[in-house]
Amino acid sequence: MEMYDVFVIGTGTAGQTVAEHCVKAGLRVAMADNREFGGTCSNRGCNPKKVLMGPTEILESSKHLIDKGVMGKVELNWKKSQKFKRTFTETIPKRTEEKLNGLEIALYHQSPKFIDKNTLSVEGKRVKADKIVIATGYEPRVLPITEKEYLRTSDDFLNLKKLPNNITFIGAGYIGMEFAHMAVRYGAKVTVIDTNERPLSNFDDDLVSHLTEYSKKLGIKFIFNAKLIALKKLRKNIELTYKVGDKNMTLKSRAVFNTAGRIPAVKELELEKGGVSFNGNGIEVNEYLQNPGNASVYACGDVSANGVPLTPLSGREGHVVGTNIVEGNSKKIELPTIPSVVFTLPNLATVGLSEKEAKTRYKEIILRTNAVPEWFNAKRLNNPNYAYKIILNARNQEILGAHILGPEASETINIFTIAINAKMTAGQLKETLF
Repeated sequence: MEMYDVFVIGTGTAGQTVAEHCVKAGLRVAMADNREFGGTCSNRGCNPKKVLMGPTEILESSKHLIDKGVMGKVELNWKKSQKFKRTFTETIPKRTEEKLNGLEIALYHQSPKFIDKNTLSVEGKRVKADKIVIATGYEPRVLPITEKEYLRTSDDFLNLKKLPNNITFIGAGYIGMEFAHMAVRYGAKVTVIDTNERPLSNFDDDLVSHLTEYSKKLGIKFIFNAKLIALKKLRKNIELTYKVGDKNMTLKSRAVFNTAGRIPAVKELELEKGGVSFNGNGIEVNEYLQNPGNASVYACGDVSANGVPLTPLSGREGHVVGTNIVEGNSKKIELPTIPSVVFTLPNLATVGLSEKEAKTRYKEIILRTNAVPEWFNAKRLNNPNYAYKIILNARNQEILGAHILGPEASETINIFTIAINAKMTAGQLKETLF
């Protein structure tokens, strides 16, 4: 039986951070992954998504400035965008393995299963480790629908050789909205269907309303309050049957993608045999990112039931776990206020409290909210989409929350993130010269 000091499950940002920390401390480390090495973000998530989005940003900017200095029509080419995207993704698995091999980390190409608290089964072998780190990330949520084998996932969308001319996205969260904005600008006819009454239920109502109306103007069709029933393969199309109210309805498209969110990727691990406690948000952890059910297990990255699924947070959690394995629980995880962004065009960004949360927690708040397409930052681009909602504590004018819709909202929100974490007031932020 192979014996290791540390066995890391998952080779994304969190897992690699832990492994490198432990190797540098002289520990014997092994890693396993049931997919290509390098994790979701760089191989099949944020990075390839944003590369494919790049040309849509040029299209969006040019559309607003046609005959205002931009002459002629900008056209997008999905195949060429995919070719450009592959220059970012194709080398990642090999480069990752070479780096890990160079650190003399033992590598396994399979998802392990727990046999007991310190023993795993992987590639037909039994291995034992003093510490086991779970950093397996997220995977697509399984939908309660018959004939689900005809559903495609976000992985499939980001690797499409040819973009279907008619697409349905099931789920109007981050992924569904981003993909819808991308696909419609590349020329597809797009429908987004969701069980809720609006898209992006975690974001501010008012700004989501602005984004929804603009999405409709782009040609995106929305179906809300829908209960999914079944998929059926036709000769050329996929037929989706759903119910709104008491009425059954059907929708045909060339491809149907499951964008209804992602869940912790733990089903292959057989956690119960290892005494690992978990819930719907992921692997349960304490302030040291150690599992309360099995003290030999730590979890970090998206799969930990600790914070939001965000790559920079995964790196921080990986550092905490690595430190605690080497030094014996000397470092607690401390989470600042973390922003979220939907990379539609315009971007929708948020940080801190929502209006509803602020009203619940504070006796009196001040709302500063408006749609301001006439402001210079929007007007110079002739962009009709610029809106904000800033929430202040009425007692001392401390900034509690910020919600922004606009072309550069994904960057602007970072300023408010710094301000909220520093407990700045509106006056202090206004005194800053940029």
